[in-house]
Amino acid sequence: MKVVVVGAGVIGASVACQLARGGAQVTVIDAAGVAAGATGRSFGWINASFHADAAHYRLRAESMAAYHRLAEQMDLAPVRWTGCLCWEETGAALDRQAADLQALGYGVEIIDRVEFAAREPHVADPPERALAFAAEGVAETAPLAQALIDAATGLGARLVLGVHALGIETRGDTVSGVRIAQGVIPADRVVICGGTGSVGLLDGVGVALPMLQRPGLLLRSAPVAPVLSHVMVAPGQEFRQDPTGRIIAPTSPNHQSDSTEHVTERPDLLADTAMARLQVMLPEVALRWEQVSQAMRPVPQDGLPVLGPCGPQGLHMAVMHSGITLAPLAGELVAAGVLDQPLSNHQSDMIAPYAPQRFQR
Repeated sequence: MKVVVVGAGVIGASVACQLARGGAQVTVIDAAGVAAGATGRSFGWINASFHADAAHYRLRAESMAAYHRLAEQMDLAPVRWTGCLCWEETGAALDRQAADLQALGYGVEIIDRVEFAAREPHVADPPERALAFAAEGVAETAPLAQALIDAATGLGARLVLGVHALGIETRGDTVSGVRIAQGVIPADRVVICGGTGSVGLLDGVGVALPMLQRPGLLLRSAPVAPVLSHVMVAPGQEFRQDPTGRIIAPTSPNHQSDSTEHVTERPDLLADTAMARLQVMLPEVALRWEQVSQAMRPVPQDGLPVLGPCGPQGLHMAVMHSGITLAPLAGELVAAGVLDQPLSNHQSDMIAPYAPQRFQR
């Protein structure tokens, strides 16, 4: 079976990896490069503590388990299970957050100021209480996507970069390939994993994918000595440290709930403001930012993932925010659908709320 995957971000890379593992002849197309879009500008937090509803929680929690399954099949050095300390809420709101997660079966511990300081001694003014999520982790996003692509190419997949997918070709009511400027790359199946760039391709075959406009900015500091062990979720700021010593943080003070449609302030000034917030929390560290980058986060209209077959026979899509958390499970589920492999009842229940048909009229 010949399959063309459009998009070499973390979702496309994961899908391609699982398709190649399943025996498909895979070609991945991306107009820019591996992780060149939203993936490479993502914070990289792997979690199920932030979710829209119980079904979304189960999807995210299962994808965390999928990371561990994937680690049994390949080297996942870009992924580290650091845990997370979260003190975004206080008082009764923190208790409710903990209780809600415990009711879902999520591992959460409430720690006090002394324990927080013991775990993160470089953070000034430790909170009176914080939530500790021991099972959470972080991915270095571009290396993760590249590792998945390398695994796919090691199994025979081919990678076409710097080439735009211009349209989806059909023969009757069945896909037949992907059109590029030089012709058509033939395919028995096509999987669209192009983030915000998926909309136009799908529209060309009558498939609606309404998206929210959600620009995001991410800053990276110059390297500093190791000062952080966890993903940190403070009131008004998420931050972490990568293996090179860089502090990584969204410039938005409320990244998880940020509904900004347009970035109207200069990115360098937003980075200055975010760095000032970080400096207050890490006063012993001489911080300066090196890079701030913008990407359009691929957020479908209802904020939830879109996964599965759509439109002409043989066409599938996988488009979502929280792509880093959901990538390994999206790869498993979408590849199974493309390869006509039966899903278990559990898998069918998980993917059902996220079918593309919810947007079709």
